[in-house]
Amino acid sequence: MGQGIVLRQFHIHDFAIIDQLDLELDQGMTVFTGETGAGKSILVDALGLVLGDRADSTVVRSGCERAEITAVFSIKDHATASDLLREHGLEGNDAEECIVRRIIGNDGRSRAFIDGSPVPVQLLRELGNQLVDIHGQQEHHSLTRRDVQRNLLDDFAQHHDQLERITQAFDEWKQASEALQALQGSHHDRDARIALLRYQIQELEALRLGPSELEALEEEHARLANMNRIVEGCQGAVSASSEADGSAVEQLNRAVRGLQDLHAFDEALRPMTELLESAVIQVGEAAMGLRHYLDKLEANPERLNWVEDRISALQEMARKHHVPADKLLGQLSQLQREFQSLEHSEERFKELKAQQEKSYESYIRSAKALHDSRRRASGQLANAIMTNMRKLGMPGGRFTIEVRAIEGQDPSPHGMDQVEYLVTTNPGQALRPLSKVASGGELSRLSLAIQVIGAKGRGISTLVFDEIDAGIGGQVAEIVGQQLRTLAADRQVLCVTHLPQVASQSHHHVQVMKEARGQQTHTHIAVLNGYERVKEIARMLGGIKITEQTIKHAREMLEHGINA
Repeated sequence: MGQGIVLRQFHIHDFAIIDQLDLELDQGMTVFTGETGAGKSILVDALGLVLGDRADSTVVRSGCERAEITAVFSIKDHATASDLLREHGLEGNDAEECIVRRIIGNDGRSRAFIDGSPVPVQLLRELGNQLVDIHGQQEHHSLTRRDVQRNLLDDFAQHHDQLERITQAFDEWKQASEALQALQGSHHDRDARIALLRYQIQELEALRLGPSELEALEEEHARLANMNRIVEGCQGAVSASSEADGSAVEQLNRAVRGLQDLHAFDEALRPMTELLESAVIQVGEAAMGLRHYLDKLEANPERLNWVEDRISALQEMARKHHVPADKLLGQLSQLQREFQSLEHSEERFKELKAQQEKSYESYIRSAKALHDSRRRASGQLANAIMTNMRKLGMPGGRFTIEVRAIEGQDPSPHGMDQVEYLVTTNPGQALRPLSKVASGGELSRLSLAIQVIGAKGRGISTLVFDEIDAGIGGQVAEIVGQQLRTLAADRQVLCVTHLPQVASQSHHHVQVMKEARGQQTHTHIAVLNGYERVKEIARMLGGIKITEQTIKHAREMLEHGINA
C-alpha cells in the first residue's frame, strides 16, 4: 500500500451521543457498520469538525461543558502539508506526525490547536484540505453545481499550476483595473482640483512658514506680553541677592568669616566653609547675569503686535485647512505631493493602462491554455465516469462534459470556461444537465460514479465515504465495494456503510454500537476480527434470526472479498 497522509488515531470526548471513544486506524479500507442511529455518521461529523467545519453548542453531549476531538495524522513524505505547517511555524520536533485538536464549549465557542499551538479555525480548514477528502450523501446535491463540477474536472486533470498562473494574472489585471478606474474617476474633476491646489499652495507658501515657528512665536509672545512682571521679578532677585542691606551675599560673607575664625580650633570645619565660599561666588554670578539680562531687556509694543498678528494669521490659515496650526507645514507638503501626482496623472494613466493590457494578455494566454487542457481532460474524465456508470447498474447510460469558453466577460480567478456535466441514464434519451436528473436513486449512483473517479484524481491519501452507497444493492453494491477496495490499494479509505457487499471487502472492520445507560445513550466501538466479523456481516445480510445458512453466506462473502 502507498505512503502519505494517514489518520492514525482518533479521540472523541463528550461529542453528540459519544462520551469517550478512542480509535486506532491504518492504511487500506476500513468500514464502519452498525445499526441505524448507532453513531456511525457522527464519527464522520467529528472528523469534519476537527478539520475546520462550522461548529455550535448542539454538538456538545447533553449535560457536559465541552466536546473535544483529537486526530493524529502521519504526514511522512507529504511536502504540501509539511510546508503549510512550516509556513505557520507549527512543525515540531516530529516532522512525521501532526496532532490536530478542536474544543467546542457549550456556549458555542470553539478553539483549535495544531501540535499543541492555538490556531485560527481557518488554518484547520486549510490543513484539512490537505489531510482528508470527505464524500458524504449531501454531495449528491453539491455535484449538481457547476463550480463543483469545474473543480472536480480541474482536480482530475491536475490543473493546480495552471490555476495558480490564472489567479496571478487575474490579480495583476484586477489591481491595475481598480487603480485605473480610481484615476479615471478623479480625472473629471482634475482641472478644478489642480486650480484649487495651486491657489492653496501659493497661499501657504506666501506665509513663509518656518520649522517649529508657532512654538517659537508663542514663547516670544509670552515674554513680550509679561514684560513688566519679568522686570520686577529680576530686579527683586538682584536686590535680594546682592544689593539690599542684609542681602544673601552679605550674610554668606559674614558666615564665612565666622567659620574661618574657628579653623584654628577644628580643621573639620574647613570643607563646610569652602562650600559657603562657593555659594557666595555663585550668588554673585547670578546677580551679575540678571543685571546683564535687565540691561538688554526693553518693552517693544510694535514687536508684540507683530507677533500677535503672525499667530492669528497662522491660526486662521489652520482653520481654513482644517488642521492644527503646528501642522501647516505638513499640510503644504501633502498638497504639493497631490499637485505633483495630478500634474503627472497622464503619465500614470498610460502606465496603468499598459499594466492592465499586459496582465490581460497574460491572463488570456493562460485561460486559453487552461481551456484546451480542460477540453482534453473532459473527454477522459467523462469516459471514466461513463464506464463506472455502466458498472453501477446503468448499462445504457451516457455521460459527457461540456466545456464552453464564455466570451465578452471580465476575467475570473478560475478562467473563462463554463463547465457542465450532461447525462442520460436510459438509451434513446437526450443528454440533460446533471441537475435535471429526477430519480434520487439515479443521482446517488451517478454521484458515486463521479466521486470514485474524482477521488482518484486528487492527491489526498485519506478518503472518507459516508453512506454514499445508500439506495443501491445486489451486484452493484459488490462493484462499489470492489471500487472502494481498489482505491484503498495506495491510500487510506474510510467508509460508513449498511451494505454487507461493501463491508465484506474491507481490510479492517469497525462496529459502532449504541446502548442506553440510565437516562443517557452511549456509543462505543469494537474492532472486529474472525468470527465476530462474520456475525456482523450476517447481521447486515438481514433477517430476525441469524441462521447457519446466513453465517455460511457471510463467511463466503468475506473470503471472496479478501481474495478479490
